[in-house]
Amino acid sequence: MILRVKLFAVAKERAGRESVEVEIGDGGTVRELRAALATQHPPLADLIERVRLAVNNEYARDELVLAPGAEVAVIPPVSGG
Repeated sequence: MILRVKLFAVAKERAGRESVEVEIGDGGTVRELRAALATQHPPLADLIERVRLAVNNEYARDELVLAPGAEVAVIPPVSGG
């Protein structure tokens, strides 16, 4: 399945766009999506293990199975005070 993944902050800057498409197998998990993001979009590779992924507007654990058409977003860590 192909998922459109929205990017924010530094992820958006590194990719040079607001979203990317990622292909994973049917029944793939968030963990598999992380691996596919790193492989299919190398500028995100060193960042992908430090970000949170949100699926359908909720933070998702790596074990979550993704459904076709899921809304996915990459949320980088935020610093500041």
